[in-house]
Formats: sequence, structure tokens, C-alpha cells
Amino acid sequence: MAVKLCFVTVGATASFEGLIRAVLQDSFVAELERHGFTRLLIQHGKGGQELFDAYRAEYENGQKRHGLEVGGFDLCPDMTPYVSMVRKDEANFQELGMMISHAGTGSILDALRASVPLVIVPNPDLADNHQQELAEELAGQGYAIVGKLDDLPSVVAKATNYGERAPYFRRENEKPFAVMSDELSWTED
Repeated sequence: MAVKLCFVTVGATASFEGLIRAVLQDSFVAELERHGFTRLLIQHGKGGQELFDAYRAEYENGQKRHGLEVGGFDLCPDMTPYVSMVRKDEANFQELGMMISHAGTGSILDALRASVPLVIVPNPDLADNHQQELAEELAGQGYAIVGKLDDLPSVVAKATNYGERAPYFRRENEKPFAVMSDELSWTED
């Protein structure tokens, strides 16, 4: 049986419990299943551990629900192997999945480098709106889809349709770098 993964990451610096709650909602999990996903893997961070543990306890210690295998972990120094699991790999029976991410630049770049469908969900609890601006700019250029916590099931079909057309970030392609540079005041030496 082929594996189709939805990988969710909240990053390492700020808690984003709202995103954890949103991806564990029955409506979101059911929408994943409707679009052929077989796994949901959540990097929940320290702030999301309690939510994830409660979910696991309520639903038979991580056993399949809605036909999906659900797993999670705290933090990892290198997300590349997890992002790679989203990519299509016929030799390992992997279908193209999707990545849902907080609006952290490291996570965004990981997804763009891997050329996987990316949904960026800005954290509305942060002090300013730089995450929203970054997400909207990247979406406007066709690099990502902007997701909202109160309507996350709607992005599953969009990401599935994005499919093989997911843009790939190369250093020669300055658009994503310029957007992140402008938003974060990066400078090149």
C-alpha cells in the first residue's frame, strides 16, 4: 500500500497550540482521508506535547483513526528526512503528500527546497503580522497556500491539486529569498 503523508511542523521557537488543535480536528483528519492520505505526522514542539498526548490517549494510543496513522514528536535538529517523506518516491511506495507549516523561514525553505506542496499557517497569537505578510507574499507568487486555523480542511484539496507543480527553490531563483529578506530585513554580504 502506498503512503501519502501530511507532515505538520510548528517549529522550535514559539508554541503554536492552535495549529496542533486544528490538525487533530475530526473534520481535518476526515478531509485528509478523503484525499487519499494515509499518515499524519506532527512535529508538535514542547507546547503541543500535552495536546498530542491527550489525542493519543483518547484514540487508542495512536492507532489508526479515519484510516490514518497518526504520529508525533517534539523537536528534531534536522527536519529534512521528514520533509523528504512528503515527496513522491515510487521505489518506496510514497505518493506526493503535503507539508503544513508555521510561517518560520527555516521550515518554509525546507519545503521549497524539497519541492513539496506547502501550506503556511501564520500564528495569529504573535505580536505583529510579519508571518501573515510573508505567507501572503509567497502565496501570491505561487510558492505556497495560506491556511487559516478555523478553515484548515479547505486547504487539503488545494494542496492536492497543487501536486507536482510545487515550485522548487534554487539560489538562481531570487523571488523567495527576496520576499524573506524584505520581511525579515536580511542582508546579503
